[in-house]
Amino acid sequence: MKILALESSAVACSAALCEDEKLIAQSYQNNGLTHSVTLMPMTTSLLSGCGVALEDVDVIAVAAGPGSFTGLRIGVAAAKGLAWPGKKPCAACSTLESMAWSLAHTGLEICAVMDARRHQVYNARFSSDGAGLTRLCEDRAIALEELAAELKKSGNPQILVGDGAVLCYTTLKGLGLDVRLAPPHLQFQNAWGVARCALELARRGELTDASGLTPNYHRLSQAERERLAKEQNKGE
Repeated sequence: MKILALESSAVACSAALCEDEKLIAQSYQNNGLTHSVTLMPMTTSLLSGCGVALEDVDVIAVAAGPGSFTGLRIGVAAAKGLAWPGKKPCAACSTLESMAWSLAHTGLEICAVMDARRHQVYNARFSSDGAGLTRLCEDRAIALEELAAELKKSGNPQILVGDGAVLCYTTLKGLGLDVRLAPPHLQFQNAWGVARCALELARRGELTDASGLTPNYHRLSQAERERLAKEQNKGE
């Protein structure tokens, strides 16, 4: 099964072409350029360089959330555009689970964290057995203090991955928890992880189509929160 995967949920941006677990090619940028400028040229160049036509791809996968509201919209819109003409199945992948796949070989508990601001992180936890992942909780937005209490109760060593890893490491290490950072080349989101997550979705029969592909923000945007606050104030 050939999977074309897109990752634009945070600062790093990438595209990957995989066949089942095998990575055929990946293009990756972490230089702060706007994803709306880089993602599609990166993707078309990747396919062209591999001599693979879009028609040869079986599944279009994308990191659907959590993450940057703008980044998720760009990625999902690009995936829809690629999938719609050929009516290709799509995989709406958890950004957090996708990151964890890069560390499935460690045999450790994996704590995927992204900076959600407002004193919270987006988080999901997984156990790994050297080949696969088992979820320990659903994707969520959680206060760092709550996460620390949960990890302390677990008592197991944790490997931190994601753009919130360094922030969490400093806090959790200071609380005496056994945490370690993923190596720099595996610490950030990448499209291979999205493809690997998509493969699991395909195996479980949990794919969707272009019309059903939507971002999963996990909480309201700042604009929506401000609008609701104004409406509540008017009603008082």
